[in-house]
Amino acid sequence: MIHIKDNIVIFEKSISYRAIRSSGPGGQHVNKVATGIHLQYNIKQHHYPLWFIDKLKKVSGNLLSDSGDLILKATSYRSQSRNKEDALKRLIDLFKKASQVQKKRIKTRPSLSVKRKRLDSKRKQSEKKGLRKSPKIYD
Repeated sequence: MIHIKDNIVIFEKSISYRAIRSSGPGGQHVNKVATGIHLQYNIKQHHYPLWFIDKLKKVSGNLLSDSGDLILKATSYRSQSRNKEDALKRLIDLFKKASQVQKKRIKTRPSLSVKRKRLDSKRKQSEKKGLRKSPKIYD
């Protein structure tokens, strides 16, 4: 089990890996060996909180299917083991990102002194610009 937060864990036994042909670097090696990895993890098999599942849907985008399968494809490296590590790391990152709860914003009011300073600076600016005008001549 990989612990993400208090009640959110990834069950490693539920992760299934499948080797696929990689389109990444490797030259002729790519055509001979299946170095890419498809990681598949079903989130509906486990009892995750609803808020977490909703957030995971937003974070993962099209990686999460309607049946609850989270499918990651890793083909960045030449070796199967490094692609497997990369896919697992990306799964953990997705879970961490989805488990973060945003703090609620507390509304604050500007203090009286800040309001006074703002009005004083506006008054000074107005006086400065007023002195730039040409004087009015009365008949």
